[in-house]
Amino acid sequence: MAGKLLLEVVTPEKLLLSQQVDEVIAPGAEGEFGVLPGHCHFLSTLSIGELRYRVGDQTNFMSVLWGYAEVTPTRVTIMAEVAEKAEDIDVERAAAKMEEAEASLKVGGLSSEVKEAEISLEKSRLRKKIADRASRK
Repeated sequence: MAGKLLLEVVTPEKLLLSQQVDEVIAPGAEGEFGVLPGHCHFLSTLSIGELRYRVGDQTNFMSVLWGYAEVTPTRVTIMAEVAEKAEDIDVERAAAKMEEAEASLKVGGLSSEVKEAEISLEKSRLRKKIADRASRK
């Protein structure tokens, strides 16, 4: 389809999304990057972040937790360890995990435990942010 990109989001469990889109903005390890139809080929690692994709004037949101992005002029393939569509996020669970992680950080502990709590907090904040955005649409 001219002027469109095929966006595919894949996790180890399933193909989460396969849709023609107008634009993709992904959380690259070195910062966000945007892709429009006709973009040059490249590969990027992904960090914890928000994946946005636009179809017409509607912007959709997903959480993406690590992985890789492969970009061609006609396709963006996101291979993520974990990804969730905004509408699939359990807001109450995300809020509970955020409180749990904040409590773990206050307690402290081994550096590995602190790092795990920091990652958990980052993930839960992201999930809550994306779910909140979807509810405002």
